[in-house]
Amino acid sequence: MNDGTQSRPRIIVDADACPVKDEIYRVAARYGLEVLVVTNSYLRLPRDESIRLVVVGDGFDAADDWIVAQAEAGDIVVTSDIVLARRCIGAGAAVLGSTGRAFTEASIGNAVADRGLNEHLRAIGERTAGPRPFAAADRSRFLSALDEAVNRARRRG
Repeated sequence: MNDGTQSRPRIIVDADACPVKDEIYRVAARYGLEVLVVTNSYLRLPRDESIRLVVVGDGFDAADDWIVAQAEAGDIVVTSDIVLARRCIGAGAAVLGSTGRAFTEASIGNAVADRGLNEHLRAIGERTAGPRPFAAADRSRFLSALDEAVNRARRRG
């Protein structure tokens, strides 16, 4: 956990099913940032001392709980999990989805409500479209959003 004296943001990645890990590593290397890759199982990582694999237990929400316990102001969390995003915002971290969507205090309520509505519609048998396939434009949007988030965090630090 940070001791409150960090001078650079960390990037904490909810790594299971994250399609932009390579992009995160490139941005982190450009800015000299630490990356914590959090998962329930072993992942192969680049050989880089600033990238650390954190394998948590198999318990329900074990990765989410670990991320929330570590995340604090100045950190950037990358996740597509809306509930985790809300928890990390509450901890003071900046949060980005893998498509570059920034989750903020102002936007997270609607995102949680949309998620709940879609879950309800699926539960009652209504057809709802799943997420659209990840596209090159999403990757580009993510890179731009991550770069902006890093620069914002560095200015605050």
